[in-house]
Amino acid sequence: MLEFAWPWLFLLLPLPILAWWLLPPYRARQPSVQVPFFERLAAATGQVPERGAVILERRAVQMIVAAVIWVLLVAALARPQWVGDAVTRDVSARDLILAIDISGSMDQRDFKAPDGAMLTRLDGVKRVIGDFIARRRGDRVALLLFGTKAYVQVPFTQDLRTAQQLLDQAAVGMAGQQTAIGDTIGLAIKTFAASTAKQKLLVLLTDGNDTASRVPPEHAADIAHQNDVTVYTIGVGDPAASGENRVDLGALQRVASTTGGHFFRAEDGAELQAIYVDIDRLAPAKLETQSWRPKLPLFQWPLGGAVMLGLLLWLALLLGSEWRRMRSVSRA
Repeated sequence: MLEFAWPWLFLLLPLPILAWWLLPPYRARQPSVQVPFFERLAAATGQVPERGAVILERRAVQMIVAAVIWVLLVAALARPQWVGDAVTRDVSARDLILAIDISGSMDQRDFKAPDGAMLTRLDGVKRVIGDFIARRRGDRVALLLFGTKAYVQVPFTQDLRTAQQLLDQAAVGMAGQQTAIGDTIGLAIKTFAASTAKQKLLVLLTDGNDTASRVPPEHAADIAHQNDVTVYTIGVGDPAASGENRVDLGALQRVASTTGGHFFRAEDGAELQAIYVDIDRLAPAKLETQSWRPKLPLFQWPLGGAVMLGLLLWLALLLGSEWRRMRSVSRA
């Protein structure tokens, strides 16, 4: 359907007529020679004296073409455009951060995959999280890796393939051997700071206890709650172990409870897969419907037509003037 973005500009159409009526005519002066014997000179040359002011006659074709050019220019200024049918799309209103522990304890080969294979904890987690990422529909996903320090491996993106590739490149010990859960939550809050999503979800997976954070996990959870960030925690370690190998299930439960999230305990790959299914169920993505109509600008057509008509008129007048000059010379 053809529409004009600025139809009020068509009010300019009568402007040339108003200028013709209200403005004084253009006057041009030409140099002349004054002689005292003008009448005798005119009689000797056989010319009849006429009035000094000469009004140039306009041809009908000039007036018609000028009017058409003005209409085309006004039409171009009004921004004609072809508006297509309405297009609607459901877009996720959720930003999701996956925080993965890559401390030294994640290198233990005690993680049973769904197919029965024994993998290191990190390799098993990669398999399950890779499937979880692949199921995102419209979510913006970010990936945080943490050990002694936490860092952003993948900023918010909808390029899920790249996110999976960068997850596959993660290795145990890249961020240190200890575990900094509180600092990781703090980094996630900073990452969410520029987000305008209505739903902000952090999924934090670890197999250890917090031994390297400057901010205690419980305090970081309070700050997350104040910033409308929901934290889901997953413990995959051994609570009976000691040091870095002992997962602090109580701290993970308190973090999740403070932010309105949930805590999960995973012993193997099958349980971890079920946990991510539960997360999809407990925190379904909020969808927003976006609707727009594609618009194709068409102003170049009337503008190009006006330019072409102007050039053709100028060329026709030039050729006509040259032809008349050559005729007058041939007669002389």
